Amino acid sequence: MSLRSMAQPIAPEVAPPAVVERKPPLPGLTGIRTFLAIGIMFFHFTPPLPTLVRPVIEAGFTYISFFLLISGFVLAYNYAHRAETLKPGKFYAARLSRLYPVYLLSLLVSLEMLHSEWTMRSLGEFLRGALLTPVLLQGWSPTLSTFWNTVAWTLSTEAMLYLAFPHIIRMKFWPRTPVKLVLLFGAFWLWELVLPTVYLLLNPDGLHDINRYSSGYWLRALKYTPLPFLPIFLAGITLGRFHAVIQLSDRMAFALTLVAGLGIFGAFYFLVPHVPYVLLHGGLLTPVFALLVLGLTGVHFISRVLGWGPIAAFGRASLCLYLLHFNTWITLHDHHIPERLGVAALDPWISYVFILCFAYAAYRLVEHPAQKYLLSRWVYKTPPPVELSAPLG
Repeated sequence: MSLRSMAQPIAPEVAPPAVVERKPPLPGLTGIRTFLAIGIMFFHFTPPLPTLVRPVIEAGFTYISFFLLISGFVLAYNYAHRAETLKPGKFYAARLSRLYPVYLLSLLVSLEMLHSEWTMRSLGEFLRGALLTPVLLQGWSPTLSTFWNTVAWTLSTEAMLYLAFPHIIRMKFWPRTPVKLVLLFGAFWLWELVLPTVYLLLNPDGLHDINRYSSGYWLRALKYTPLPFLPIFLAGITLGRFHAVIQLSDRMAFALTLVAGLGIFGAFYFLVPHVPYVLLHGGLLTPVFALLVLGLTGVHFISRVLGWGPIAAFGRASLCLYLLHFNTWITLHDHHIPERLGVAALDPWISYVFILCFAYAAYRLVEHPAQKYLLSRWVYKTPPPVELSAPLG
């Protein structure tokens, strides 16, 4: 070796790029979304069902809170362990790539509903709704929250929660012990119930016998605007952090699933008919929903059933089913499509089948490929390193 080569500095070793730990999928939570989305469809357009099943459908208004709890849990499950390295811009792009393509599709197939809004509202209100809805801001207005696509008010809430998540997950107040996390979860649950309790005490709309059909400015603000749902999202994040610091065996997860399932059905049959609607809508059942979420993270018979092919497939398409079912149903029946096709005798079941197929086609042809394309352009620059069929919160 020459003296010259010996004198050259040795280049420092370059550390290999950090490998992002990918959490295993949670098929049980993917599958439960199928039943939640179908339950919401049945809640809005209730089929003729045996009396035994009706309480489960009539409690469908509680499923939105369940969805948001799962959303907070799944985001914490996927990101809490890398909160410090999470880049908000890429996170926002990933969220937008999942939500917006099918949201835009839902608005396009609802253009007839936009015409109905034109006939029912003042010019100023219509223009505000037409401007706010495409940018996911309609939910901030109690009077416009259900504009254009009735059920899409939840997307305003999701957008706010997603914007806040990278900052929430980095906050230093998060405890690290199971007991403190359980106490924090309880605090968020109680916070969840504050506004519904205040509404019951003050009754600012002057309503009597409040139920799913009641309407008033402040009741709509409680039901549809984003801020009342912040505590349940925080409870979901707390639940995800709790799951990360405990060792939950599959046997214990199975037991939790059974206990939670019995608790939920018991609440639907015996509690829901006797408890004020606004408390139930506001998250009274969150603790028992949380037990079910924890239980479904395990590997056992029930989670395997929920992760079975067709159930999991519709779970992955649950966003499409949720966003498309309401206005699709109205369009089918306003234009008497079942009668024109000679299948009215099979209705409403033929309409449900059509909506399910339409939602799954939208997932396969719009949501999934659009998300994959946008992730590769905005986030990863290469084929995404995650399985896009996994629930992304």
